[in-house]
Parts: sequence; C-alpha cells; structure tokens
Amino acid sequence: MAVSFVDKANIKVTAGNGGNGSVAFHREKFVAAGGPSGGDGGRGGDIIIQTDPHMSTLMDFRYKRKYVAGNGQDGGNKKCSGADGESLVIKVPVGTVIKDRETGLVIKDMSTSEPFVLCRGGRGGWGNRHFATPTRQVPRFAKPGLPGQSREVILELKLLADAGLVGFPNVGKSTLLSVVSKAHPKIANYHFTTLFPNLGVVFVDNGVSFVLADIPGIIEGAADGAGLGHDFLRHIDRCRLLIHLVDVSGSEGRDPIEDFKIINAELRQYSEELASRRQIVVANKCDLLGDDREPIDKLRAYVEAEGYEFFELSAVAHQGTAALMKHCAGLLDSLPPIVHYEPNYVPPEPEIGRAEDITIRQYDDYWELEGAWLERLLMSVNLSDSESRMFFDKSLRDSGVYARLEEMGIEDGHTVGIYNLEFEYQS
Repeated sequence: MAVSFVDKANIKVTAGNGGNGSVAFHREKFVAAGGPSGGDGGRGGDIIIQTDPHMSTLMDFRYKRKYVAGNGQDGGNKKCSGADGESLVIKVPVGTVIKDRETGLVIKDMSTSEPFVLCRGGRGGWGNRHFATPTRQVPRFAKPGLPGQSREVILELKLLADAGLVGFPNVGKSTLLSVVSKAHPKIANYHFTTLFPNLGVVFVDNGVSFVLADIPGIIEGAADGAGLGHDFLRHIDRCRLLIHLVDVSGSEGRDPIEDFKIINAELRQYSEELASRRQIVVANKCDLLGDDREPIDKLRAYVEAEGYEFFELSAVAHQGTAALMKHCAGLLDSLPPIVHYEPNYVPPEPEIGRAEDITIRQYDDYWELEGAWLERLLMSVNLSDSESRMFFDKSLRDSGVYARLEEMGIEDGHTVGIYNLEFEYQS
C-alpha cells in the first residue's frame, strides 16, 4: 500500500546571486564627456519559508530536494540598476520545524503564519559610476555581485495537537477520534490500520474545544524498528496531555497491565520528557466484558497505584466518551501551552583565513581586495576612531598586504577598495 504521508525531508536551498555592476558611459548628443553611467546589479532573491494551513504533509519534498531563488540582473547603462531576483516562497505545513542538517539544531519552528527568511540573496555589485573621482574620471571596472546564502536543512513535521492518543494497535484510538470529533480515520479490525497521524477537533461546549491527535500504534520493540517504529511519536512532542488507551477486554490475547507497562517503556525510550507528560489511562472495549469487571478493577488498581487517573469507556458504543473529553478539556485549561521549539542554531563563525590568501584585483588605479581574513579584520575595527584606524593600517602592513600591493605596482594616490571601505593608498 502506498503511503502519502511524509513528515521528514532533507532539502538544499540556495538564495539568488546578486547581479554584476555595469561598466557604461553616458552618451548623448551635444553632451561631451558624459562620464560613467554603469548601473548597479540587482539583489538576489531570498528563500522564504511560509506556512500553509491547507498542507498536512511534507509529500512535496519527497520528489524535489533542491530549491533555488532567482538571481539579480546585471546593471544597465544610464545608471539603471538591474532588477532584483525573484524570491522563492516554500510552503510547509503548520508545525514544521526547520533544523540544520549538519548539527541537527533548530533554526526555526514554523508554528505561526509569519514568514521566515531562511537564506538571503546576495547583494548586487556596484556599477562603474561609483568609482569616479576627480583623478579617475573614466573608471572601466565595476564590482561583481555577491553569491546568495546556501543551506542544507531538515524539515520535520510535528503536529500541533493539545492531546494525543497512544497505545497498542487496534485498541480503538481511531474509533475514539471518529466518535469525539468530525475526523474520519480509516477503521478496520487489523493491526496498523492507521499508517499516519490523524487530527480532529473536539468540541466540548460553546467556546471550549481542543485538538486531538491519533498516533499510529506502538508495539514492543518499536525503538528497535519493530512495527512502525518511533517515527510518528514526534507528532505528540507538542501534546500537553497523553490519553493512553488500553484494550481491557484482552481481545488481542494480551494482558492489559503488560500493555500499559510496555507502551510507557517505549515512551521513555523515545523521550523521558515525553513519558513524564500528564497522562490519563483509559480502559476501552469495556462493553465486551459484559458483567465481568475483574479485568477493569485490576487495571484500575494498578494504574491508580502508579499515580495516573483512570477512565473506562466503550468508544464504539459511545459510552463514557463525553465525560472523558470534558475532563480532558478541563485539564488542558491548567496545563502549559503547546510546546514551541526555540531556535538553538548558531551560524558558524566566518573562516578567519590567512593574509596570504587575500585576492587582489587591479582595475587601472583601483585595487580591490577580498578575503576571509580581511572581512574578519574589518569586523574588529571601528573606522570612526583614529586609534582603531591606526591598528587597521598596522595590521595590513605587518601582514604583508601592503608589500604585495607594492610588488604588483600600486602607487601613491591609487584607491584601495576592501568590501564597502575605500581609501587612498600612501606608502
């Protein structure tokens, strides 16, 4: 059977590159020496993540793994700037957590409708009109655009539900969800009928409602990959309340108390924090026992001795379901709000690099310098302070940058450009 529910995906996203600056000169009849008129390159498009309330799965990302925004256009003549690249909006279901693929740390929890810029486009390069000076009236060079940011990320869907139904397969979770809400999960008398989580809204009273999630059944050994494994337990990570259904009738030939112990052991193996979440134990299929209350009383005694609240019902017969939902709604009023994952990803520090690795380009009397070492040095100085400027000048001299420039033929009065800083060279 094909499963159309996907709740985890790895994708690579790349923002657009900035357009290159243009080298152009103003030409107009009766206007002599119009001067440089090269326009700036356009900015590259961003990668924007936006939630879509109509999406319930990450299925779209199974077949497409690479997303690239538009590049900025190159600058034109007559000081015309190139058009900005088109940003790419990627839509995800509400509750999607974006993680850095390398570290696994959270970049953003997409639990609201607010868009998030995951990668920013590169800045456009300057046209040659920016480099005109009284001594350099015909600059024949321009700056190239900068590359856009690129990232490999994990998209992980964690459903936004107030309460979650857990338990063995075929204990009646889907039946209970269909009875207390308008959800229509598949219901059949065989294991793993539910292959993916289902959500339903439970209306208890006027203005009182909550979201209930039906999680595919867990079995012993799920942590080791048995059954459907633990893959879907991430969908109750946000749940404030767990409703643990147990088949008290023993219709599957299992002991209800053992079932209860096994499920809680699997929850602990997945997450101690999740296993300690507020939990209600519900004995289902009580109608199959007739007048024999011994299994119910035995389970109740054990569960209450463990400190859990106990309810008994028959989901298929609609017995006890209303009382259970009303009690759950009351508990949710006092429990903490749904978990939102705070970002803990810190972008890596830029590479320090070495002064020897600096790239030097010459355009007539203009010298452009680039390199990680230079970028780091610029970030550490305050150019409005004279002592800081002296430190910057000494660092360039001591590192051999000036010596390289002199070997390449720089002369006094030539302009040195380092990113957004320009100064006149003096030996």
